[in-house]
Amino acid sequence: MNPPKHIVSAAAVVLNDHNEILLIKGPERGWEMPGGQVEEGESLTQAAIRETKEEAGVDIEIIRFCGIFQNVGESICNTLFLARYIGGEPVPTNESLETGFFPIEEALSMVTFMNFRERIEACLKPAPELACVEF
Repeated sequence: MNPPKHIVSAAAVVLNDHNEILLIKGPERGWEMPGGQVEEGESLTQAAIRETKEEAGVDIEIIRFCGIFQNVGESICNTLFLARYIGGEPVPTNESLETGFFPIEEALSMVTFMNFRERIEACLKPAPELACVEF
């Protein structure tokens, strides 16, 4: 029997002091929140912070865990965090064609891939604190 193969990813909905959302534009999925696969030995929050830096060039601070979104058909568990922008300049990187902060309504209209818009909306809603224990 082969061991199951699953992918765990971490993404961040990043807000700045003007209540704008950070988006990156990828070559295949269009505009989305920064995120990607969690590396071996890396926590979920570390992955969200690293992926945001790699894809958008900015530094963030995690505010809270927003949930897990499972793609059963692809065996992917996507974790999502709300984060605060703390520094750096949004720039295109080798992982993004464009990056920038956009007003919330404009940002939501730009995100069209799968259910990514719904994920962002879920993260922006006030929610009770969820546990995210890393060990």
